Formats: sequence, structure tokens, C-alpha cells
Amino acid sequence: MGDLELLENAKNYMSKVSGFIKNNNYQLVDINNDMCVMEGIITDTSMNPYGMIHGGYLFGLADSAAGLFARVTGRKAVTLSSHIEYLHAAYGSKIKAVVKKVKDGKHIVVFDIFLYDEKNVIVAKATIDYFFID
Repeated sequence: MGDLELLENAKNYMSKVSGFIKNNNYQLVDINNDMCVMEGIITDTSMNPYGMIHGGYLFGLADSAAGLFARVTGRKAVTLSSHIEYLHAAYGSKIKAVVKKVKDGKHIVVFDIFLYDEKNVIVAKATIDYFFID
């Protein structure tokens, strides 16, 4: 699939999405065959009791960005396994997730996701594997 078709599929999907992705203000920034970039716009509901961006919010962004990357190829995918490492406290009004494909197999795709704050500091790194169900 070409980069332009991938981008159009992603834009189309994001224009119709509701629920978790929409409620958490996750937005597509860019996508091509090598990577996907999403941003999370931080609100009061994104924070933990200590005034930092909640780890669950960060993981949700990582999973949503990688899941979008898997889905826009036209195949349905579900999370097979996931792991996240929180590397730095996250603050600010935006978080960026950069997804890179590690393995693209017949039944399983593996992504590494790097989450950056507004100062371009890596605040978390995740690896998520998806299983194609079709």
C-alpha cells in the first residue's frame, strides 16, 4: 500500500472514530509505510493526582497509535501483548507518539512506540504486538 493511500485510510478512520480515542483527544499527525505519529492533547482529565500526565493516558496513546497503524492496512488486528517503560515524568499540553514497525508478519505485527513531551524528551517507550484476526 502506498503512503498516500495509507494516509487517506488513516484520515478516514480518524474522522469516524468515537469513544476512547476521541474522548482522550488523540489526533493523527502523520502516517506512512515506515511510521505513524499521533498526538494527545492534554486536559485536566489526562492527569494523575500528582499533576503529571497519567501513565494510563500515555499507554492509551501508544496503543491507539500502533493500533491505527496496524488497522489502516485494511486488516483487523487485536493486541496480543504489550509492554511499556515509563522513563520520565510527563508534563505539558501535548504528548507525541512515534510508532515504528519492527516486524510485519503474516499473522503478527510488532511495533515500538516512543512517547515524547513538548520538549522532545522521551517519557516512555512501549512495544506492542498485534494479531491479525482476518
